[in-house]
Amino acid sequence: MSSGMPDPANLFDIRGRVALITGATGAFGQVAAEALGRMGAKLVLAAGNSEALKDVAERLSALDIDIAIVNRRPNTADDCNEIVNIAKEKFSGVDILVVASGMNDVDLIQNMSVERWQKVMDANVLGTWLMCRSVGQHFLEEEKRGKVVLVSSARGKLGHPAGYTAYCPSKSAVDGLTRSLACEWGKYGITVNAIAPTVFRSNLTAWMFEDKEPGKSTREGMLSRIPLGRLGEPEDLAGPLIYLSSAASNFCTGQVIYADGGYTAG
Repeated sequence: MSSGMPDPANLFDIRGRVALITGATGAFGQVAAEALGRMGAKLVLAAGNSEALKDVAERLSALDIDIAIVNRRPNTADDCNEIVNIAKEKFSGVDILVVASGMNDVDLIQNMSVERWQKVMDANVLGTWLMCRSVGQHFLEEEKRGKVVLVSSARGKLGHPAGYTAYCPSKSAVDGLTRSLACEWGKYGITVNAIAPTVFRSNLTAWMFEDKEPGKSTREGMLSRIPLGRLGEPEDLAGPLIYLSSAASNFCTGQVIYADGGYTAG
């Protein structure tokens, strides 16, 4: 073993780092906030639902996590710049960006209006791009070797039999953004990666975990494709997130990590 190897016990140490999380009231956003906060990071939580945002902040503040909240979604360049400005004012900057904001709208293509399709693309692609641009500018100005973690999906790699002609292309675009930004920012020591889950337990997917119709049949169909034999739990996403946010992943960039129980392997 090289004598210059850092202490492995410190590889995942993010204490004192500042993590900016958009979509902080969503299922993955809340996982990200609690996981990084409990690891010692300071949090800047951004979301559009002010009451839900306050609830999340109060719950995590009770764990002695230092938090700033911003009641904005990354819809425009001004929104994203203001989110970053709040992080600068409260914590003097950002070290980790987690873009957990986004949406889905399921319908057959012949029923999907251009306006509905564009709304999904704006939320999942444009908002992600804008947030990366704002935080990236901060990283470059401060010469920070920052960490960027985006949220993709197994649906960025695989299609879906019905209703996903907006969501699947949007997540494929996130995959492309992950790779292209990794190449663009690699010379600055900024890493850009994505986590791609399949179904995991949340308020929106709780029905799929129920042992009754229609949840049972949907769940059984999913389980037949998952080698590990179960659907995902929120904590299944925490490990990959901590890895991608810490020094443990300093030589990992441009990657889409599928936290999917093997769903995309088959």
